Amino acid sequence: MMIFLKGLLIGMICGVPAGAVGALCMQRSILYGTKSGIITGLGSSVADSFYAGVGAFGVTRVSDFLTEYQTAINLLGGFLILAMGISFILKSDKYNTEIRHKSGYIRMFMSAFGVGITNPVAVVAFMLAFYYTGIDGSQGFFYSIVLIAGVFAGTFVWWIILTSFTAMIKKKYDIRIFNKVNKFSGIIMIILSVILFVKTISRLT
Repeated sequence: MMIFLKGLLIGMICGVPAGAVGALCMQRSILYGTKSGIITGLGSSVADSFYAGVGAFGVTRVSDFLTEYQTAINLLGGFLILAMGISFILKSDKYNTEIRHKSGYIRMFMSAFGVGITNPVAVVAFMLAFYYTGIDGSQGFFYSIVLIAGVFAGTFVWWIILTSFTAMIKKKYDIRIFNKVNKFSGIIMIILSVILFVKTISRLT
């Protein structure tokens, strides 16, 4: 039980819903409902759990690969965020319910997972958290699995909180605001992609 709680705490610390996925989750929660926001958060939590697994199992080859190709992965993530931001701005529909089907939810999950998995800095954050809590990858398979489950739960709690908060906000606004949400979310994601590009390029100089 203590292993799970330790993972839960680490997940809540490392999984604060800031950045592109946070904006994406709020945008989808407002436009398509709470379920869409939760599915978006689920994609991010799975990505975080992957990186937590790298740290918990001490998978040095994967960690070395992510470190070696961090620049390329960050650029890929930046282009993904930029493309999504532009698509939001170009959308002219105000309240489209067509995405509420299985394939739509899969796309929501995969896009959030894609943004999360192209952030290799996350594995460094989890490794540091594990280091300071005495986790070094030598505790065994079962220990690591329970720990990762705790991390997943900790990150996912944030998405439930965020989508619930967004649902409260949604009730106070008219449906006409939804088109502005698309444009605002797009602008935020474009700004975040530019910041990511600047940071990545600055490391090369």
